[in-house]
Amino acid sequence: MNMSGRVLLLWWYIMALQLCFTFGSYLEYISFRRSVRGLPNAQSSVTINRQNSQQVVISNGIMSLTLANPGGYVLGISYAGMENVLEAGNEADDRGYFDVVFGKTFQRVHGTSFSVVTQNEHIVEVSFLRAWSSSMGVSSVPINIDQRYIVRKGDSGFYTYVVFERPKGFPAIKVDQIRTVFKPKEASFNYMAISDIRQRRMASMKDRDDGQKLAYPEAVLLTRPSNPQFKGEVDDKYQYSVENQYNQVNGWITADSEKPVGFWIITPSNEFRNGGPVKQDLTSHVGPICLSMFVSTHYAGKDVAIQFQQGETHKKVFGPIFVYLNSAPSKDQFKSLWSDAKQKLSNELKSWPYNFIQSKDFIPPNQRGTLTGHLQVQDGGGKSQNAKNAYIGLALPGDAGSWQRESKGYQFWIRADQNGNFVIKNIVPGSYNLFAWVPGYIGDYKYNSPITIKPGGTINLNSLVYNPPRNGPTVWEIGIPDRSAGEFFVPKPYSNLLNRLFTNDIPDQFRQYGIWSRYSDLYPTQDLVYTVGVSNYRKDWFYAHVPRSTGNNKFQATTWKIIFEHGAVISGNYTLQLALASASNAEVQVWFNNMNANTPYFTTKRIGDDNAIPRHGIHGLYWLFTIEVPSIHLVKGKNTVFLRQSRFDSFWQGVLYDYIRLESPPTTKLKV
Repeated sequence: MNMSGRVLLLWWYIMALQLCFTFGSYLEYISFRRSVRGLPNAQSSVTINRQNSQQVVISNGIMSLTLANPGGYVLGISYAGMENVLEAGNEADDRGYFDVVFGKTFQRVHGTSFSVVTQNEHIVEVSFLRAWSSSMGVSSVPINIDQRYIVRKGDSGFYTYVVFERPKGFPAIKVDQIRTVFKPKEASFNYMAISDIRQRRMASMKDRDDGQKLAYPEAVLLTRPSNPQFKGEVDDKYQYSVENQYNQVNGWITADSEKPVGFWIITPSNEFRNGGPVKQDLTSHVGPICLSMFVSTHYAGKDVAIQFQQGETHKKVFGPIFVYLNSAPSKDQFKSLWSDAKQKLSNELKSWPYNFIQSKDFIPPNQRGTLTGHLQVQDGGGKSQNAKNAYIGLALPGDAGSWQRESKGYQFWIRADQNGNFVIKNIVPGSYNLFAWVPGYIGDYKYNSPITIKPGGTINLNSLVYNPPRNGPTVWEIGIPDRSAGEFFVPKPYSNLLNRLFTNDIPDQFRQYGIWSRYSDLYPTQDLVYTVGVSNYRKDWFYAHVPRSTGNNKFQATTWKIIFEHGAVISGNYTLQLALASASNAEVQVWFNNMNANTPYFTTKRIGDDNAIPRHGIHGLYWLFTIEVPSIHLVKGKNTVFLRQSRFDSFWQGVLYDYIRLESPPTTKLKV
């Protein structure tokens, strides 16, 4: 063989080796992915077995789901060699269940009749129905509740959803909370993950029980934890809250197992949650506990509770959510389970809305509608700007901004692109208002006509224009109009009240316990003074306007001052735009230059019930007050605006400011 032939043969030999190596690596990768996801090499059919009159077991060869019959709560989940992923030491109805809070009653919902909705080798869907009757009395929520579970062939987990129905004649009721709860095995699941940066090993419930309760029951100082690394830390379930728009996957891992297992709740849609995209709610927390919150008053207060009138009819589907199980081949790969859970979320998002749900009340993809359009902002009569990254959504008809207090219907929200274009897909047919708000601008947009979505229909609204509230050119402004107090000064936490999950994450420093009381440390006798043009709101404007502690659990009202120099006063009405990111049983009173008057020039009156301050939130419900100020209240030279938070029964009565702006009287052409 000549030289060129030998070179060619050698080349083919090298290529063959590389191909074998690549194929081997591919097989190894596939094997690893199967081990992470819990996929068997051969899929089994889905089976259902009524082992006795009290249990129903649904299996697919990957996992088995054991349900109480006819109660419908989850007794156990068998997966990856774990006989029960849930805490078998708990009472039977305290492992995986659905509950409702109404009035002052907490009720774990138990079904009264069981039925198989569909059954074949590919899928099983079952129903546990609890039909309400007047004989149940006031201790049972007057709603017909149908709990459904779905197990499919090849799925490493199961779907669950709930249908609410109120026929005519049901009594009036107020519902505060609707959720699904799972409690994984306490001795095994010790690593919690709710985001890429908010994940860690966690203390135990016993550690909490042995700890020191702080100012409210949810917050505990860990004084005698079984693991010394947690000693001196504060644990509070509200520290792990997440906005609806980001609350898509959370769960737990058995990080110390030789073959770690992950337990995850995946929520592929926000359409059935209340309060819109930025409403915050609970996720996973010490227990271990996994939550799927459908409706709650957290970070919003009683304003968002569902009030049903006597005889009012209602129907709504909550879910489905997907309970996902995965496993890793070795202990040192346990963090890969979080990455895999995110990948599973991505797949579920692509599959939404599901086409395999059997309830006639869940609207399938081909029966849903689409809405498109383009939103611009025209602030002060100037040139229109594209409403980039605007929040745009459909909710039940109401006033502008009513969506954030709305809990009965479905909501469909998206973010506009950089050019203000938006496409809202998969909308349940019905009558809605189109709402929007735009970061960087105050106020709420509402389209001037109701919108009726028809099955399979598409509506194009073309170009829309939002004119945010403005009466004149800006004299000065404090903050960023983004419905959050996150840009203001958040103090360093107390070194003896830390949660170390947040010590290296400055943007999340507001989640530390007790930082509201740092105001009293920083301003022990004199209140905050902000000088326009000199002060920096990122350093000089405390994130929360709260009372001052005077010791012995007593407090006093605090008055903040905004000082500004003004040239010649223009005759007419100035405007103070006062935007609040949160209010908790608070009252902001406003004076201009003279606090000697018996009554303030303006008061918000007592507002808010969102408790965002003690619950480590940087925002709750949004409030906007447009205050007209006749020019006689201002002077040439030095002026002072007094902001007094007059309620002081506790540390947590206060407000979080979003943005404050003083506008001069309008001119022929506004300059913003």
